[in-house]
Amino acid sequence: MATPGNPASEWQRTACAALACLLLGSAPVIAADGSPEREHLAALSRQLELLDRLAEYSADLPRQDGSRYHFDYARLREDIERVRAGIRDYLTPQRAQPRDPVALVDGYRQESAEEDTP
Repeated sequence: MATPGNPASEWQRTACAALACLLLGSAPVIAADGSPEREHLAALSRQLELLDRLAEYSADLPRQDGSRYHFDYARLREDIERVRAGIRDYLTPQRAQPRDPVALVDGYRQESAEEDTP
């Protein structure tokens, strides 16, 4: 887990806040106007791609302390891919009937592996 004042930690917080604003800011536009829905969903898909790259980058950062829990970036990336696949399936449907949605995994807190120390 990054410590306060750490440049990587500051960058992660800024990037996540910016992405949250982008994602949350586009939702009302999609709901209010159905005509450019395709463009909005394509933009959302691009934003998810950026979020996925940020999660991949963050997963590769070294952990700063020996905390017991850490954020499970792999699980987050799986959920991002599920959402992206849902958008892709909507934009280019392969069948006429709606399909059953796959539930998101959630629960991004993962316990660190215990090291055996004598």
